[in-house]
Amino acid sequence: MRWYSYRWLIERYHYVLKSGCGIEKLQLETAQRLEMALATYSIVAWRLLWLTYLARCSPDASCEQVLQPHEWQVLYASIHHQLYPHPAPPTLAQVVDWIARLGGFLGRSCDGSPGVKVLWRGLSRLHELVEGWLLCQSLNS
Repeated sequence: MRWYSYRWLIERYHYVLKSGCGIEKLQLETAQRLEMALATYSIVAWRLLWLTYLARCSPDASCEQVLQPHEWQVLYASIHHQLYPHPAPPTLAQVVDWIARLGGFLGRSCDGSPGVKVLWRGLSRLHELVEGWLLCQSLNS
């Protein structure tokens, strides 16, 4: 019975691989390339599910469980157009909401929690922003 209770999570994992990562659309020519892509996207899919469910189970936890300080600071600055003024990091729920907003989530009261697709897009955008910030930091030093 316990193993069967994990069925929905396994199905969600496969959904993330297929829809979020687009693993079926990759038209790779060899089995070795497909295996390498699947290994990489499996990590991405796991991280998306982990982030989604961790934020739902522990919304008041520190965001530094999932993001480095410079990552959440770049995220805050891009969402609020200002530097983070507080000494403590934001909560996990706040950060997931901000990541989802980067991915196109509107966050209306009737929208519910953000899903894995919008978090995928938001994390991709956050990665680009952090890379730009790190580049600027390296040019300034």
